[in-house]
Amino acid sequence: MKILLSDTEATRQLGKQLAQVWRPPTVLLFEGNLGAGKTTCVQGIAAALGITDPVTSPTFTLIEEYGDKLIHMDLYRLAPFEVEKLGLEEMWERGALVAIEWSERLSLLPEDYLRITFTNAEPRQAAFVAFGIAAEGYLQRLKPLLL
Repeated sequence: MKILLSDTEATRQLGKQLAQVWRPPTVLLFEGNLGAGKTTCVQGIAAALGITDPVTSPTFTLIEEYGDKLIHMDLYRLAPFEVEKLGLEEMWERGALVAIEWSERLSLLPEDYLRITFTNAEPRQAAFVAFGIAAEGYLQRLKPLLL
């Protein structure tokens, strides 16, 4: 499934919609070029979860945790063998919404995940692919909000 995102606010709104229907254990994997909207989408997720702290891309910190609600990761600077050392499996099981930017660097994938690929061509697009039973259900709950 693909949708068009007319502007930054539409990308932030997508994040809010993602948070609205999310349930564990589905992990959100974000892909796309620099400036495509990955972090903006996570900002919308955080807002919908009631997080008031500023949300920026954790490019240098790698992982930012917002209480027990959101774990935000950015794997841009890591090689796949470095990603393996982060202990991601433990984070996937904690019950928080896990959002991973630059997820194409993952060598081990969660059992259930929704891959969202952003393109920053005009107009910006987001493409969704669900992997796993829980993620399929998540995408079905999300569709009415997006169409």
